[in-house]
Amino acid sequence: MLAKKNSQNETISVDAYLESESVAEIKHELIDGKIYAMAGASKNHQRIAGNFYAGLRNHLVNQPCEAFGSDIKVKVGDNFFYPDAMVVCNDDEENDYYTDSPVIIIEVLSKSTRKNDKTSKLIAYLNIPSLQEYVMIEQDFVGIEILRKKDHWSPRNYFLGDEVNFESINLTLKVEEIYQRVNNEDMLEWLASKQPI
Repeated sequence: MLAKKNSQNETISVDAYLESESVAEIKHELIDGKIYAMAGASKNHQRIAGNFYAGLRNHLVNQPCEAFGSDIKVKVGDNFFYPDAMVVCNDDEENDYYTDSPVIIIEVLSKSTRKNDKTSKLIAYLNIPSLQEYVMIEQDFVGIEILRKKDHWSPRNYFLGDEVNFESINLTLKVEEIYQRVNNEDMLEWLASKQPI
């Protein structure tokens, strides 16, 4: 969830944002010159993001591409976002705190962020020339939506029992691996169905 920090008509420059963010105690995103504070995440959110990041990190050992978690920003024009995870293969940006060249971006959705992640962030992310896949993962139920550049950004959905291939880095994960330890109704039913009678 985002909450606006600066006043309604006040805008801030990119340089001022980056300077203030380097010493801020909480993370903020910069969208159209306005700063938005980021709220804390739920345990399920952290489980999904952590599971995904671990899968990315393990797969990319000794490879040129690198996985980053939610503390690294992605720069899109003059906007800055904190995705839950991303993969960068050719990072020409010299700044240690953000990149402008991810090949995969992962966002974990919640009731408070779903609209933003599926509208304004989606539009911004799809304008990143290097981006090949945008992954949106629900936390309140099991559902993964992937938009791929090679498919003209048409959505593809994955559910329990499916395997997901992240084509840009040749990684395949099972949906249940991404949702390991997640406590929602879909996962509870899935785990119960796997128990011997």
